[in-house]
Amino acid sequence: MRTELAEILARGRENRVYSAAAWSVGTADGVLDRGLLGTLWRDGPAVAENSRWDLASVTKPVIGMVVGALADRGSLSFDDPVSRHLPSYPAEITVRQLLTHTSGLPGGTPLWRTHSTRSDLLEAIRVGPRRTDGQVEYSSQGFILLGLVAEAAGRAPLDQLVADLVSKPAGLAATGFGPVPDAVATEDCPWRGHVVRGEVHDENAVVLGGICGHAGLFSTLSDMERWAQLLAAGAAPLLKPGTHAEMIACQTPGLNPRRGLAWQCLDVPGSPVGTELARDSYGHTGFTGTSVWFEPGRGRYYVLLTNRVHPTRTTPGIEIVRREFHSAAVRL
Repeated sequence: MRTELAEILARGRENRVYSAAAWSVGTADGVLDRGLLGTLWRDGPAVAENSRWDLASVTKPVIGMVVGALADRGSLSFDDPVSRHLPSYPAEITVRQLLTHTSGLPGGTPLWRTHSTRSDLLEAIRVGPRRTDGQVEYSSQGFILLGLVAEAAGRAPLDQLVADLVSKPAGLAATGFGPVPDAVATEDCPWRGHVVRGEVHDENAVVLGGICGHAGLFSTLSDMERWAQLLAAGAAPLLKPGTHAEMIACQTPGLNPRRGLAWQCLDVPGSPVGTELARDSYGHTGFTGTSVWFEPGRGRYYVLLTNRVHPTRTTPGIEIVRREFHSAAVRL
């Protein structure tokens, strides 16, 4: 017999919002509801436990945890100017501003259309326009820059930092940057001329070589479940308690949207997961149809993985599915 969450997600597949979905809801002590349904692509084989999902912007809080771990080790401070680690970048931008999307770097810019190499794209970010009003503007450019800061401070490539500071200590054997096998398909991409599967969906990430701060990580349901359980328990051994508490607290009071350090806070109205979770909840969504969310007071986590960009990013409905899923999940 299907649970309510399974019914909601099965309807999403029937409505062709995605070809596959996976979910887990629980606490640090165990799982309350989990499952997988659908196919790796629309008419493909069934999704499985070892299937890997393109996390898209859920990469951002993982990179945030890398930065937090580097802060715990004294390699950087949240209030460092970026120029301390990258001397050619503006001194007025801080690591904290990158984490809270208040650096002034713009969001939603398809730099890949006009900058076809990694060096050109990074230079466009370095010299490009920047707002100076201190408002929150969701910026993948900011997290691309944050990934460079982490590499400079950690003195290692970003994929190695993710492995050493998050994946290995958390026991996430299947979490890392692509290309990967056994992946759930994303978009039938006109730019690339094929259905994307096992390579990063985000075009700016493609130009950057697939390893960057804003997107590119792949993971399985079981790995995301394990990571979420660790965070629900306080983030040990990944972060010190004080660092984790600072990162999940709202850092942008009076601004909209509300942001922690690499995390989204719950905005009412306007939250992508609806408004029935606790006010202190936090999480992150990904463009491909992924999300992870937490209620600290209840010790709850909510993981939802879909490929809502398959076969096209223009398919409507993921917003409704996300809200229905979380509204039902809070009642478990």
